[in-house]
Amino acid sequence: MDPKRVLEIDRRHLWHPYTQMKDYEDRHPPVITRARGLKLYAADGREFYDTISSWWCNLHGHLHPALNQALIEQLQRLEHVNFAGFTHPYAAEVVERLLRFLPPELSRFFFSDNGSTAVEVALKMAFQFWQNLGETRRTRFLALREAYHGDTLGAVSVGGVDLFFRLYRPLTFEALRAPAPYCYRCPENPKHRFTLEASEPSCGLSCLSALEEILSAHAEELCAVIVEPRLLAAGGMLVYPAEYLRGLRELCDRYRVLLIFDEVATGFGRTGYMFAFESAGVVPDLLCLSKGLTAGYLPLALTVTTEEVFQAFYADWREGKTFYHGHTFTANPLACAVAAANLRLFEEERPLEKGRKVREFFHRRLRELFSERPYVGDIRYLGYVGALELVRDRETAEPFPAERRLGFQIYMASLEEGLVLRPLGDVIYWFLPLCVTEEELEDILTRSLRVIDRVVKENLR
Repeated sequence: MDPKRVLEIDRRHLWHPYTQMKDYEDRHPPVITRARGLKLYAADGREFYDTISSWWCNLHGHLHPALNQALIEQLQRLEHVNFAGFTHPYAAEVVERLLRFLPPELSRFFFSDNGSTAVEVALKMAFQFWQNLGETRRTRFLALREAYHGDTLGAVSVGGVDLFFRLYRPLTFEALRAPAPYCYRCPENPKHRFTLEASEPSCGLSCLSALEEILSAHAEELCAVIVEPRLLAAGGMLVYPAEYLRGLRELCDRYRVLLIFDEVATGFGRTGYMFAFESAGVVPDLLCLSKGLTAGYLPLALTVTTEEVFQAFYADWREGKTFYHGHTFTANPLACAVAAANLRLFEEERPLEKGRKVREFFHRRLRELFSERPYVGDIRYLGYVGALELVRDRETAEPFPAERRLGFQIYMASLEEGLVLRPLGDVIYWFLPLCVTEEELEDILTRSLRVIDRVVKENLR
């Protein structure tokens, strides 16, 4: 289709996610027609580094030959089948391969089709677990402020990013909320030291103490606590200490509350570990996976849980303990074939081992390039994720006025520089695929510095 026709249809009929369409009243979005590796290519000849991995799901670069081949071959076998009462080898292979990466406690797998539904499944499963056991008072959830768990109503109910969710609160159930482990703006960090990898916390984890107060007061009515382990992604790429997760696991055990880890964004190597919870040496009761499960090719999700949770549903049908939840595209064979190929890549190519030096280079260059910039309040990183929190006053951590839309300005300017720096407010971040090289990183970060410097200077005049 002619690019002009694409843009004409787009302007007249398309409604893009998380986008104020009026922002494109006098500008056009790039028309992307192909991709390869880290690059996106537009119809007008421009190319862009895909620095956010196409919304955090691309793992091995665009159009990886092994993943392409897996999809092509699957198209000759089976494209779809109802998964209620049927099974197929492609789902079984995904589970068999995932079992090699997960702790043995996580042994039961429920398929769905995206991150939000993986969370919905976990919430309903946790709720019904206690109902099936006869502990009917347990109907509430505890979540973190600044958390994001998806856009369906259950996921919104446990989300904590007001910008996204405030309007929809009348449609949701009320969750209890604990302070987020926001190291940069923590009262125990009065000098606003850089978070970096949050590997050596010098605080007393007052955020965890606040969570314990809520737990102790409401333990008998709580189903579960839900958190994103080590990294609150949409909340601002907030990196926090592994000690927090270890303390949280202990608290959930003490108060007999299920623990849900939402690894939709952090799973499959993005944090430098196959799963972020590994860095803390703890295991959740329920685990939500999606995005990187198919390396960004097709929608697929899993909610993984323990035998203990599963057994609470295993009963004669007359007892009414069946988990009545499902999706049309549950365990879709095309998606499963790509997911299995993706997991084979982790086994055969060992990208996390090979990428260790690249991750160290990434973190070092973030510090070298940005630590002296007066507008950089915080630098934080974990694995292939890096973020800068931009501030007007570094001493006081005063943010730029929201009406300046500094992050949005940087995003639009980044496109001119051949980058995709899609911000979270005034947090600029990189969410890179596992195949990135030191040369590509140097080019990406050098261009990023040029863009950010220019836009910030224009806003400080």
